Amino acid sequence: MKSLVGNWEGTVAMEGKQVPATVEVRLTGDGSAIMHVMDKGGPHEMVTMIHPDGKRLLATHYCAAHNQPRMALVPSSAPSQVAFSFVDGTNIGPGEEHMKSVVFTFVDADHHEEAWTSSGSPTPAVFKYARKK
Repeated sequence: MKSLVGNWEGTVAMEGKQVPATVEVRLTGDGSAIMHVMDKGGPHEMVTMIHPDGKRLLATHYCAAHNQPRMALVPSSAPSQVAFSFVDGTNIGPGEEHMKSVVFTFVDADHHEEAWTSSGSPTPAVFKYARKK
């Protein structure tokens, strides 16, 4: 995951069209956590903190939906993927929509994809990023 440190530009499909997307990834906490900032400075800025919790790795997502789902590392379907799945969260009422998973796919050193799946949709939003140079 540390290989993602840097600034990325890309797109995500929304309502049938490709929409620009950005993400900044940096280390914090003396290198113990990864801060993943989507749409930095934008109206829907969201932060995901990826950090150890004992023997497991968590991704806590501070969502524009005003909730904070926590997802834990799970086995992925490919060696080039890192997957997280919902464990619990805060500010999520019964039946309320929240992120339930994210899969990072490492294409090469300068390209990656992120598939974010909400509890309200079986189809993930797939962000395709290229490293900004």
